[in-house]
Amino acid sequence: MEKSEKRQRFEKVATGRVQKIVNTLSLLANCANRSNYEYNEQDVEFMYNEISKALKESRGAYTKELGKACKSTFAFK
Repeated sequence: MEKSEKRQRFEKVATGRVQKIVNTLSLLANCANRSNYEYNEQDVEFMYNEISKALKESRGAYTKELGKACKSTFAFK
């Protein structure tokens, strides 16, 4: 079965965006080197709380859209 144009576009765009996020998180992990940076536990908690909020919002957008497709409407037959 051939993939739809929308599916192909999603895979192309989402793949690139996910890879950017993974790469950026890797760069953030580089900041953990205490030889080069000074931070405390509160800094780390603040950063990861913000990242967690953004992830929840992003996932919520997908959950909302998937929920729309699953809702059935009432109709007399």
